[in-house]
Amino acid sequence: MIKLDTKTIVTIGVAAALYGALGFVGIPIGPNTQLKPAVALLTIFSALFGPLVGFSMGFIGHMLTDMIAGWGIWWGWVASSGIMGLFMGFVFKCKKFSVKDGLCSKFHVAYLIITGMIGIILAFVFAAGFDVVVMGEPLDKMHIQAGLAIFTNAIVFLGIGVPTILGFVRANKKNSNLRIED
Repeated sequence: MIKLDTKTIVTIGVAAALYGALGFVGIPIGPNTQLKPAVALLTIFSALFGPLVGFSMGFIGHMLTDMIAGWGIWWGWVASSGIMGLFMGFVFKCKKFSVKDGLCSKFHVAYLIITGMIGIILAFVFAAGFDVVVMGEPLDKMHIQAGLAIFTNAIVFLGIGVPTILGFVRANKKNSNLRIED
């Protein structure tokens, strides 16, 4: 069930603004492709708040980056950020997964990695296909761009995003065992 309350709307707004602002930070690695730390933030918010927040954060945040940068909105790539956030947020729906309570099993970690990687691959296959079909971009350019985007986003997701989530879980697990003694 989709829960669209005030807390969720505010979270989406703040997360999208942060993702949009971090969209300007990156290391160029190929044609219109950068290694972006914003993907780690997308991973964190998606796992903490779920697929709706993840999709909305990625979609709105990427759209904001494109609008502010002035190069026009590239809808396929905007959608790709939403798709990544959606898939990275699926772990939030798993039973007995709670970053807040320090609950995370090996299954949850594997599930986050698998769904996150599926989301990354689907996102950039979609973006490249959209650019070829709708925007008239050359197929060979899009192969390179999508391949580099998959590779760089996987590095940030696996190297920063997932370890950060695990760090939050560990920190909250220690705090959840506190007891008040008489």
